[in-house]
Amino acid sequence: MSQPAPANAESASTPVTGSGNDPAAASASSPFADLAAFVALPRVGALALSPDGRRLAISVQTLDAEKKKWQSALWEVDPEGARPARRLTRSAPGESAPVWAPDGSLLFTSARPIPGAKDDGDPKPALWSLPAGGGEARPVLSRPAGVSSFTVAVDSGHVVLAAATMPGGSDPEADEERRTKRKDAGVSAVLHEAYPVRFWDHDLGPAAPHLFWAGRLPADEPATGAEPVVLRDLTPDAGPPSGSGEDMSLSPDGSLLVRTDDVADGPAGRRSRLVVIETASGETRVLVDDPLADVYAARFSPDGASVVCVRESLSTYDEPPDYTLLLVDARKGTVRELTAGFDRWPSAPQFSADGTAVFFLADDDGRHAVFRVGLDGAAPVRLTADGAYSDLQVARDGSALYALRSAFDSPSAPVRLDPATPDQEPAPLPNPGTLDALPGTLHEVEAVAADGARVQSWLVLPEGASAESPAPLLLWIHGGPLMSWNSWSWRWCPWVMAARGYAVLLPNPALSQGFGLDFVRRGWGEWGGAPYTDLMAAVDAAEQRPDIDATRTAAMGGSFGGYMANWVATQTDRFQAIVTHASLWDLDAFTGTTDAAYYWEKEWGDALRQPKRYEQNSPHRFADAIRTPMLVIHGDKDYRVPIGEGLRLWYDLQKRGVPSRFLYFPDENHWVLTPGNSMVWYDTVLAFLAEHVLGEEWRRPDLV
Repeated sequence: MSQPAPANAESASTPVTGSGNDPAAASASSPFADLAAFVALPRVGALALSPDGRRLAISVQTLDAEKKKWQSALWEVDPEGARPARRLTRSAPGESAPVWAPDGSLLFTSARPIPGAKDDGDPKPALWSLPAGGGEARPVLSRPAGVSSFTVAVDSGHVVLAAATMPGGSDPEADEERRTKRKDAGVSAVLHEAYPVRFWDHDLGPAAPHLFWAGRLPADEPATGAEPVVLRDLTPDAGPPSGSGEDMSLSPDGSLLVRTDDVADGPAGRRSRLVVIETASGETRVLVDDPLADVYAARFSPDGASVVCVRESLSTYDEPPDYTLLLVDARKGTVRELTAGFDRWPSAPQFSADGTAVFFLADDDGRHAVFRVGLDGAAPVRLTADGAYSDLQVARDGSALYALRSAFDSPSAPVRLDPATPDQEPAPLPNPGTLDALPGTLHEVEAVAADGARVQSWLVLPEGASAESPAPLLLWIHGGPLMSWNSWSWRWCPWVMAARGYAVLLPNPALSQGFGLDFVRRGWGEWGGAPYTDLMAAVDAAEQRPDIDATRTAAMGGSFGGYMANWVATQTDRFQAIVTHASLWDLDAFTGTTDAAYYWEKEWGDALRQPKRYEQNSPHRFADAIRTPMLVIHGDKDYRVPIGEGLRLWYDLQKRGVPSRFLYFPDENHWVLTPGNSMVWYDTVLAFLAEHVLGEEWRRPDLV
């Protein structure tokens, strides 16, 4: 059945960017028109600011020599924007997670071979140090299973690292012995005694993350015969399912470590609290433990006396979560709310240089903005206008903020911000990830939903789209569901579609964050309700544009977006094709097999006791209504949306004779992470759309 257009559908279009080039020339010359060139584009991430504020480091991903994987290297960016960026590291395994030490050395993790270490053919990441004055990096710390993350005290330079550790394996020799015994015995089994057992794309146990105190690292190459750094286990009792966790931060002087700690929440649930460790003694005490919330993302004030953190209320059958910032006395544990009444969801907080304010990030009206809130109780102030920000860094002299900024018309790039000025539009600092042009223009559009709610969207128009030559429309539905379209994505890049003539609509329907808690409530537990009608209102409004061809349309999405693509397929035949990636099909089966069932059951209820929401919102119950050709995509290593969802959907389509194809990745997870598979993903999607939307003959991708 077709979805009727709401009588009050409206569209307002605001152009955001454009190239103005000749359409044919732009498409032919754009790297987005060539998948091999697209996957070879450099990708910027992981910004780090030195304690003295004079140096910035970023990681940059590029294709390796064999073009089979992305390889990360570290680059230095001038904080003043005067000098071009320069490359710092060049190893084949690559480098990631840069952090500056107070002495000016740059710490990072890398799976480079360690001179003199046993080579078992399976290199593990270790902690390395690049001297302040340049020269060769040297390994400084390692563990049998590798170093997964680390943190550095900004004043003292003390280091704490996280590493997966076998039960009883705090000592590296003991850890190695236990691993070797399992390997030699041919044992891969894990005995679980608590839920959960998996996370995203990997199994939990028998090892669990432990936190190790390394103290202050030597500034230079250790002298011959010097004692090696001895790691002290700060969490010796950590164990499955999630161990000590890796969300941690050291006080500036290194005397305290604050970390999240997963604890039981009912028979099979989990929630997080904050604990503090006295690093000298290892004494641990609970700092914030709220039975009605997850508490995490803690950071110390410059004097080490206070902690700021995020409190996320636990969702219920009736209410979605809500987020706020807490100010916590690091010694007494007293708590004060910083963002009461602020109808947005703060994340990634950290103190200003003088400790009188907190900077944080939050989705707001299709952006992911930087905010500042004073400790005096004043309302938060938004410091950035457009764009989506991450990796926020505060200069210790209070002169500036640094961050990575992206948007739908700009991949991530380092920028400098003033700590006090609202609505800034910073220019990118020189970096190796800047693009020359895009094959189209970006517009912000709006629609009015059936209940009067405003639905904000982004619209990517290809070069040449006009009333004389309207573009076919591709509805692209975001995942989450508690997120919003606001930033650049390499995995879900609309410009690849625009380079081939498609207009891409990216709406933020009910459940999207950044539009207030009531906007989320509109779709809570009713995924097939307002989220669906909001999407249709956005499509109706877009189709009223003269530069859009309403007779050639398709819909696609991944994860929650894949669920919505499936739901769309059961509710309307208005689209010529639907692509569904890592999608939910049978909600009851999904909630029982996903990696964190307790989270979803809070919204949906126990399927045996509260079946209504499952019955009303599960797409599989309406499979007989599907008429639209569908491309199903799923990875076997996806534990968030297990492969059974894709297999069941594929079978249900096939036995009903629905024109359909199944793109299966045996070694990919919820995402598609390797260059070759990424190109196959885009190539297959484009071929499927060309067949059903453009009326072209089916072209099977060469490598599948």
